[in-house]
Parts: sequence; C-alpha cells; structure tokens
Amino acid sequence: MAIAEQQPSVFVPEQTPLLRQLLSFPAVLVALTSTTVFAIARTGLSDPDIWWHLRNSEMLFARHAWLRADLYSFTVYGRAWINPEWLAEIPYYLAWRVFGLVGIKALSLLLIEAIFGGLLYLCWRTTGHVKASACACYLAILLGSVSFGPRTILFGYCCLIAQLLILEKFRSQRRAPLWLLPPLYCLWINLHGSWSLGLIVLAIFVGSGLIEGRWGKLTAERWSARQIRQLGVATAASIAALFVNPYGYRLVLYPFDMAFNQKLNISHVAEWSSVDFHDTRGKIALLFAAVLFLGALLSRHEWRLHELGYVLFGVYLSFTYIRFLFLAGILAAPLVANLLASIPQYRPELDRPMLNATVIAGLLAFVIFDFPTNNRLANSVNRDYPTEVLSQLASLPPTEHVLNYYLWGGYLGWKIPAFRDFIDSRVDVFEHAGVLQDYLDLLELKNPDAILDKHRIQYVLFPPGEPLTYALEHDHQWKIDFRGNVCVLFEKIRTDPRAALARPTPRNL
Repeated sequence: MAIAEQQPSVFVPEQTPLLRQLLSFPAVLVALTSTTVFAIARTGLSDPDIWWHLRNSEMLFARHAWLRADLYSFTVYGRAWINPEWLAEIPYYLAWRVFGLVGIKALSLLLIEAIFGGLLYLCWRTTGHVKASACACYLAILLGSVSFGPRTILFGYCCLIAQLLILEKFRSQRRAPLWLLPPLYCLWINLHGSWSLGLIVLAIFVGSGLIEGRWGKLTAERWSARQIRQLGVATAASIAALFVNPYGYRLVLYPFDMAFNQKLNISHVAEWSSVDFHDTRGKIALLFAAVLFLGALLSRHEWRLHELGYVLFGVYLSFTYIRFLFLAGILAAPLVANLLASIPQYRPELDRPMLNATVIAGLLAFVIFDFPTNNRLANSVNRDYPTEVLSQLASLPPTEHVLNYYLWGGYLGWKIPAFRDFIDSRVDVFEHAGVLQDYLDLLELKNPDAILDKHRIQYVLFPPGEPLTYALEHDHQWKIDFRGNVCVLFEKIRTDPRAALARPTPRNL
C-alpha cells in the first residue's frame, strides 16, 4: 500500500489578514522562540575554530587556490591537509570584513534562528499544533545550545532542516521536489562533514518504507514502486553529487577518517565526550529522554517507523558524543510535538491583538537594545585569549618555537600572520603526525623535558592554572617573561652565551 496520509486539520495563516497574522498568538510563539535563541546565543565568540576559518578564507581570496597543506604550524608545516569546511568559512570571513566581530556574531545568530525557525515550521507541518510545536522547539533549543557560536556546523544543520522538510512533504503528500536533494548534497559536502549524518537520515527514511506492518503503537507503510524509484534515483544522484568538490574522493572519505582514524581527537576533545548527567546539559538530556519515554507510554500517537529510527539514531549519537545533542533535538522535535498533542489547540477567536503586539514589541526591543557590540565581543575575546601578550609574541623571530595552548593556536595565527603555532584546533593533521599525542603527554607531564627538547621549544604560552605551567614555574631552566590574567609566557634559559647575545630582549607588557 502506498504511503498516503491526510494532513491534520490546522489553522492556515493565509486565510486571515496579514496584520492579524502578525498580531496573532502563533506570531507571539514565533517571537518568543526566536528571542529565546537570541538570549542564549548572544554572548561571546566561544568557538576557537573561527580564527583559522577566517584565515583559511583570507588565504583563499589572496591565493585563489584551496589549501592542500598545512601553512600555519612549525610542527606539521607542509604536511598534506584538506579543508572540509571551506565554503562555510567564506560567509564568516565576508561578515568579518564588513562588520568586524559583530558581523561574525550576527551571522551565527542568523543561522541558529534559521535552524529553529525551520524546525518550528517542520513541527507545525507535521502536527498542525502550533503550541506543541513551540514546546518541542524549546526543548530542541536547550539541547542545541551545545553548539551555539560561530560554527560551520550550523550550515550543515540548515541543510538537514531543508532535507527534513522535503522528506516530510514527500511522506505526507506522496510528491515533493526530490530533485533538490542532489544539489543540496553538493552544497552540503562543501560546507561541512555533517552531510554523512544527513545521508544516514535519508537512508532511515527510505528504508522505513520498504516494509509494512503494525507492532503495537509502531506502524510502517510500504512505498509504492514509483516512490521507490523516485527515492532511489534521488539518493543515487545525491551520492554522486558528493564528488563535486575541490578535493574529490578525499573529502568524501573525510568523515570516515574522523570516525575511524582520529581516536585521540574523539577521546580527548571536549565536544566529543559523552553526556555528563551531573551537569545542567546532562539534566536537559535526561528530560529529553523522559519526554520521549513518557510520551511513548501515555500518548495515543502512533510512532511511524522512520520516527523511531530518527530518535534512536539521535539519542545514541547525542548520549555518546555531547556535540550531537543538537542533532537529537532536531530529529526528535516533530515526534515530541506529536506526543504533546494533548496541549489545548490554538483558538484564533481568543486572540488579543493589542496584548500580542505589546509582547512582540517588548521582545523586539530586548533584541535591539541587547544586541552584542564590537566592544562587548572584543572584551569577551580578551577574557578567552592571550591578547595581552600579542605584541611580545610578534617581536619574536619566526625561528623561535613557541608551545602554545591548544585553544589559542588559531587565534594567535590569525592575529600574527607570521606566527607558527605548535598546535591548533585543526586536530586531524596534528593527530596523524603524532603532535597531538605529544601535546596530550605534556598536559599530563609525561616526559615533558624530552618532548620540549624534541620540538626545540624555546617559549611556552599557557594558562596560569595548568599543571605544565606549575611545573615550569618551579623549573630552574625556565623563566617567566610575562604573567597576566589569561596567560603566562615562559622562556627557556639559554646556556650558550652566543645565543643569548643574538636573541632580542623580550618585552614585558
């Protein structure tokens, strides 16, 4: 039997005048959702990757060629490297060129708003229940806050929302513009490696229609032969479109390299850690699981097979790797909205346009008056990065090797183009060369002298509270050139008098 379901009876906005739509309760819910996103995401530039993303785009515009080797470090300089997010970096760079730090922040806010605006629309299209859809989106926003910031993965989630909207239309109406999927994947692979997750979601959707049956509250309906052909052609074309990129098959294989060959990256970088149920985000994840569990027990909603597949995929990834809480929120939101269908429906006749207008105006005023400025963002950068020692680092000869803190590498290279870092958050190239292992050993004080000598380290730039900082403070071979609130700069005491005469005298800030 072909899949064909009637859309739920819904309030259709087009049936009411435009002004009444803008002053309706659903408009208030949209404004509240958008303002909540803004309130959570408006502060800081917390992603350390943004700096080398900006630098990559600057290099692309200057050289008119894609990066194919490391040019930023002294540890792996010249080693083959591909840039899997080159296209997503360009909008951030252009925003920075025009508006500075505010441009970067505004673009990230716009992307996050687009994701949750699209998700709210998807939930409403799926359920016809605007209140339940808003509640589901609020839960997704809390989960997604793990990736709020100027991140390239936001472009990937925009692509995922676009795919889910296309697939939902195909499920509910038996026809949809599936021809959009191949160009979407062509765009997606050049934006971010999350295209591989989208392909798994597509496989779950297609596979769920290859069987038919009912198992309690779980149902599955088989695709018609025509639908199978359409989905098959769209999927095959989408896979073929992945190879339209500047790095060819290597970019297609990149997600598999990360999954199977970057063990240190996945085991030591914070966003790849599993959920800690003792912190706030872990408790939100537990709330998410509880909503799904209680909904399955108490709701009359029948789970479609692809919904179960989405939820199992999202929950597994999010509980295993905290960064995918965002993904789980997106995939589960339409189902959560269905499970919350007992919430009273929106009734247009109860609208209070003047009250709605007042609420919307208040929310808009909050966004306008609290929008981050360049000064506020610069202050947040000063709190997170060693801006206080930049001039001193810039005075060092390029031949001097500086061991930098992992999170600062991209920023230092962006601010001092001649600076060569020890490591930065482009983890893959450093892991494959063994540099990441050396850095992790230094953090744990495993043979630090041997590793520092191996890389001929003359300066160390680390935060005050690190074990390595404490060890160097008590090592007679090292002296402190600068100490500030954010960083401490150590210099190795030279025993060769000729080297001491040759080097410039470091300046304390």
